[in-house]
Amino acid sequence: MTERKPWDVPFESWVERQIRVAQERGDFDNLPGAGKPIPHLADDDELWWVKNKLRAEGLSTEVLLPPALQLRREVERLPDTVADLPTEAEVREVVAELNRRIADYLRAPSAPRVPVHRVDADAAVAGWRSGRRPRTR
Repeated sequence: MTERKPWDVPFESWVERQIRVAQERGDFDNLPGAGKPIPHLADDDELWWVKNKLRAEGLSTEVLLPPALQLRREVERLPDTVADLPTEAEVREVVAELNRRIADYLRAPSAPRVPVHRVDADAAVAGWRSGRRPRTR
């Protein structure tokens, strides 16, 4: 642990001394990325580091979205989500779960207020049926 800055030493002098001592100890030798440009330094995306952290943690950038936008995105992707399900019952189960979460949101909406509507299960099943390939025996 670093020692505390004495009250009578100017902050800049104290910091410079800490850096010099660390350099002399070799704390800055063989650091990963030494001599290479800093990644993403020239990017226009200010949140590049957040996205990298989410990727490293195995999370999606969608966790950054407000709940209403997450739900709307799930509604938009519903046809792709249910496309590979084998039975109508499973499609209805996925739609019911999504509708339950939409209803929970509608009971206590949070900002930003974005319109989110429940999914018609019959329409979702009809879309699922039309997208299925006929079975070959």
